[in-house]
Amino acid sequence: MTSTVGEDTAASTGRAARRRDRRKAEMIAAALQILSSSGYQGLRFEDVAERTDIAKATLYHYFPSKDALVSAALEKLTTDVLTRLGEVLDTVAEQSPTEQLRALVAGQLHVLTVLYPEVGALFSFPAPWPAEHGDAIKTMRRRHDRIFRRVVDEGVDAGEFDCPDPSVALHCLHGILNHASIWLRPDADPDGRTRDAVVEEALRLFVRA
Repeated sequence: MTSTVGEDTAASTGRAARRRDRRKAEMIAAALQILSSSGYQGLRFEDVAERTDIAKATLYHYFPSKDALVSAALEKLTTDVLTRLGEVLDTVAEQSPTEQLRALVAGQLHVLTVLYPEVGALFSFPAPWPAEHGDAIKTMRRRHDRIFRRVVDEGVDAGEFDCPDPSVALHCLHGILNHASIWLRPDADPDGRTRDAVVEEALRLFVRA
């Protein structure tokens, strides 16, 4: 009997933890949507609570302040994006730098247009952020850029890439991708031709003609 009671308690605790994690993920997703459309100043706990259909007081049980929610949202977003790009690179690890960069560009475009449309707005366009989050965003951007920079440096060393200034080329690359996230809609490009064209045009910044 004791064993059964203990198992039931453990199962109940596990279900409660999963519900809590799901609810927390919903709050973070709502915060990201508001941040991308309205910026830091436009994020209000009332709006997050309304979008997730919970009481504002309940939201405070998960995040004691607006800044705590923002920090969690930005870190979750960055972790998911970097994990996704790392998985993309793993699939082409034995291929040439050109193919690795092609896969990265396609993966980043997928992130921007399908998985996390909020990325372009949050990390690319000027917005008034408190110093705490501004520094965090800069750090997150550097973590992201290192993935691309490593592949570009390998391509330059191998003689595959011909760009006088890789840093400038990378800035241009991210400009292309972030802007594409504004107008490129997957539902309007079912066969992926436009997406593939964007990828190939972006590669022209690096690959010898």
